[in-house]
Amino acid sequence: MRYRRVGKSGLKISEISLGSWLTYGGTVEDRVAKECMNTAVEQGINFIDCAEIYAGGRAEQVIGEWLAEETVDRKNLVISSKVFWPMSKDINAWGNSRKNITRAIEGTLNRLNIDYLDIYFLHRYDHLTPVRETVETLDGLVRTGKVLYWGTSVWTAAQLERVQAVAKEMHVHRPIVEQPMYNMFSRHIELEIMHIVRTHGMGLTVWSPLAQGLLTGKYNDGIPDGSRGSKSEDMKELLTEENLSKVRRLGEIAKSLGITTGQLALAWILRRPEVSAAITGATRPEHVLESAAASNVELSTDVLEQIEEVLDNAPQWPPTYEPNIYYQDRMRGKA
Repeated sequence: MRYRRVGKSGLKISEISLGSWLTYGGTVEDRVAKECMNTAVEQGINFIDCAEIYAGGRAEQVIGEWLAEETVDRKNLVISSKVFWPMSKDINAWGNSRKNITRAIEGTLNRLNIDYLDIYFLHRYDHLTPVRETVETLDGLVRTGKVLYWGTSVWTAAQLERVQAVAKEMHVHRPIVEQPMYNMFSRHIELEIMHIVRTHGMGLTVWSPLAQGLLTGKYNDGIPDGSRGSKSEDMKELLTEENLSKVRRLGEIAKSLGITTGQLALAWILRRPEVSAAITGATRPEHVLESAAASNVELSTDVLEQIEEVLDNAPQWPPTYEPNIYYQDRMRGKA
């Protein structure tokens, strides 16, 4: 396993990390989740990512139980979580206000059974809370030792510029990392976000690097019963014949290199120096082993050109982010 700095900070994380979205505390048995985390550590993965909203707090709880049960040195791990999404119907139990962040960090630390978070992410931008209030609150968590570093997740270029400017003006700790979606079929961060993070010395820990499993090739011959593709509306939009044809051709390139399609997709992401880590999911220990091996794959210029020819998808601006109805109600004070 190879490691990278998170931006220009001194923090170093494994190029391949383990995430818990849509898996731990939910669809994956606790025992299997812990086996996956054990395998991750054995493979040199030191970064485990979570969020309080994942499985309504259960994902954090499963990770916390693992930390308490296993002979793992917590000091050697980089553990992150996130705050923003509603955890109850209380009007203040969401967003990036001082009140909600203070509530959230206590619950997260209790569920994870730890004294501090290595990285605390703001899971979305909050249009109703002043940026100064949010930045001051995160700086306070760093100064009290409950959080070592903080970052953002799915923020626009303008929002990242704004928060960096405010933190600089206030002479407080700035965010060191952004966590966006990035994969072969979702490349919009190449347009602005990568330039912004380079400018401000931030790193990127990207999620959905395998496009929710599409880039593993498991859908090449159809949609397996019980798979995410059979349930998720987002996956149905991805599972077009055009995309599947591209994945099959990518599989041929991967086969010629003696690696899997998924490893090719992860190595492609790691070609960018702005990326500190690719956050991968795993429902079985074997998935961890396959993903971890991608850290040792380097793609030549010729191979990268072949991949670009197959993808034929220059980065495009994503659709305007529209908050869901529940979030809109929160903004209006109705929920």
